[in-house]
Amino acid sequence: MLRIDDISYSIQGRPLFEQASATIPEGHKIGLVGPNGAGKTTLFKLIKGELSLDGGEISLPSRARIGGVAQESAATGISVLDTVLAADKERAALMAEAEQATDPTRIAEVQTRLADIDAWSAEARAATILDGLGFSTADQARPTSDFSGGWRMRVALAGVLFAQPDLLLLDEPTNYLDLEGALWLESYLARYPHTVIIISHDRGLLNRAVGHILHLEAKKLTLYTGGYDSFTRMRAEKRALLAAEAKKQADRRAHLQSFVDRFGATASKARQAQARVKMLAKMEPITAPEEAKFHRFTFPQPEGLSPPIVAMEGVSVGYGDRAVLRKLNLRIDQDDRIALLGRNGQGKSTLSKLLAERLGTMAGHITRSTKLRVGYFAQHQVDELHLDETPLDHIRSLRPDEGQAKQRARLAGFGLMEAQAETKVGQLSGGQKARLSLLIATIDAPHLLILDEPTNHLDIESREALSEALNDYTGAVVLVSHDMHLLGLVADRLWLVKDGDVAPYEGDLDDYRRFLLTGNSAPPAKEQPKAAPKRAPRDELLNLRAEVRRAEERVGKLTDMLSKLDVKLADPALYNDPYEAEKWGKKHAEARQAMTRAEALWLEALEKLEKAEA
Repeated sequence: MLRIDDISYSIQGRPLFEQASATIPEGHKIGLVGPNGAGKTTLFKLIKGELSLDGGEISLPSRARIGGVAQESAATGISVLDTVLAADKERAALMAEAEQATDPTRIAEVQTRLADIDAWSAEARAATILDGLGFSTADQARPTSDFSGGWRMRVALAGVLFAQPDLLLLDEPTNYLDLEGALWLESYLARYPHTVIIISHDRGLLNRAVGHILHLEAKKLTLYTGGYDSFTRMRAEKRALLAAEAKKQADRRAHLQSFVDRFGATASKARQAQARVKMLAKMEPITAPEEAKFHRFTFPQPEGLSPPIVAMEGVSVGYGDRAVLRKLNLRIDQDDRIALLGRNGQGKSTLSKLLAERLGTMAGHITRSTKLRVGYFAQHQVDELHLDETPLDHIRSLRPDEGQAKQRARLAGFGLMEAQAETKVGQLSGGQKARLSLLIATIDAPHLLILDEPTNHLDIESREALSEALNDYTGAVVLVSHDMHLLGLVADRLWLVKDGDVAPYEGDLDDYRRFLLTGNSAPPAKEQPKAAPKRAPRDELLNLRAEVRRAEERVGKLTDMLSKLDVKLADPALYNDPYEAEKWGKKHAEARQAMTRAEALWLEALEKLEKAEA
C-alpha cells in the first residue's frame, strides 16, 4: 500500500502540494491526471525519493521495489533482449552468482530463489514483451545502438515491465508507441500483478487499463473510482454542487452583510448586528471552482475542389531500390476522414510522406488537383522548430506582409497567447510546441491535411479540441495516431496498411482492436479496383454528407440561441415588465419548435447517409 500523508512541496517558492493526501491499495491501477504544470511528474520523483518533501510523509512497505522509465535510454552494444533481461537486477545478480558459487549451501539457495522468481522462463517473457512493443525476433538480437531514441525508450519500457516492480510508475508511456503498441500496453497493464500509477493523456488507456483516477488539482489529491469518463462525470457533478453551494453562501453573506450595514449603528439592533458579524466571521468560505483554461484550434478553411483531389494508379513507393508499398490504387476526396491502420514498419509513415509529396513514386501515376494544397504534421517536425526564435518569429517568417495583430491572432487561434507568442520555442512546453507545429502545417488552409501522431504532447482537453477542429474542417484528413479515442471521433474511413498494400478495412476500430489483442485474422479488406474510377455514388455521398453538416450546423446555432434565451428568461428582472417577459417567452417557444424541426431534419439526413454508405 502506498500512503501519501499531508505532503507539502514547493519549487522556487511556488507550492505544488499543500497537505495533500491519498492512499493507494496494493494492486490498484491508477491514472494520475491534472493540469499541465500541476506537479504530476514531481509527485513521481517524490515517491521515488529523488526529491525531498517540505512536509508530510510518503510510505511504502519496507521491501517494496519502485520502477519507472528513465527520460533517456543509452545506446550500447548489448542486444535488445539482453538489455531487457538485465533490467531484472535480482535475476541478473543470481545468474552471475550461480556461475561462480562453490559453496553447496549457497548454490542451493541461489537455485531455489531462481526457481521462485521463474528465472528460466525469463527469456521467453522478455521476448513476448518486446514483441508486443513492436520488436521482431531479428530486432531483439540487434544492439540497442542500432535504434533511434524513441525505439530505445521502448526498450527501457520493456525492461521495467519485465522487472515487474511492486510499484510501477509510468509517465506518458504511449508517447513512443504506435497504435498497436499502445493497445498491447493497455492489455498488459490491466493484467499487471502489482500496483501501477500512470500519467497519461490517452483517454482510451485511462478508461480501459485503470480502475481509479487520482486527480491533482489546487495542490490537493483526490481519488475517484472508475476510469477517466467516470471521473469526468463525477467531477462535473462535484463542481456543479460546489458552485451551487458557493452561490448559496454568497447570497447568505450578502443578506447578513446587508443587515449589518443597515442596523450596525442602531442601538436597538446592535446586538443582532453584532451576532451577524460573528456569523460572517465564522462562515468557512466556499470558493466556486474556476473553469479549466481551454483553447480551441482554429484551422483556416480551404475552398472546395472537384473530386477526387488525389488519385493513384499502380503506384509503388519506397526508399532507394526497396519498395515499401506496391501497386496502390487509391482515391481521396475533400470530405474524407481517413485513419491509417497497420503494425509498425508496414508503411503508414511512407504513405503519409507520399501524399505530402515528401517522397516520389517508384512506379505508377498520381493525379493531384491542380490547386491542391497539402499540410503535413509529423512527430519530428516539433523537433525542427527554431528553438532560439519565438512563435511570433516563426509566423512572421511565413507571413511577412501581415500585420502583427493578424499574426498574433493566428497564434491565439492555436492557444498560444501573448505570453507564449514572445517566448523562445526552447522554453515552451511540448504541448505548446505541438500547437505551433500544427499552426504551421495548416497556415495555408490545405485541402489535404496529413497528421502523423499529432497528439503526443497534447493534454486530454487539447486532444478533444483537436478532434472538434478536425470535424469542423472542410478539407480531407489522413490521420495516423495511437489515440483510438481521437480516431473514433474523427475517422469515417479506415485503410489497412499491410504486406506492401493499402486497402479499405471492412471492420470498425473495435474490430481492429480485437484483432490486435487476440491475434485472429483481420476482417477481409474490400477488393480494390485496379484503377481509380469515376464513381457516381461517391458524388451522391458528397451531397449527403454536406446535407448532414448543414443540418448539424443548424442544430448547433439553435442550441446556442436557446442557451442565450434560457439565460434571458432566468433573469428575475425580466418579469418586472410583463410585455417583455411575454415577448421573450414567445421567442423561446419559437426557437424550441425550430429546434424540433432541425433535429428531425438532421436525423433524416443521417439516415439517408447511413443507407447510402451501407
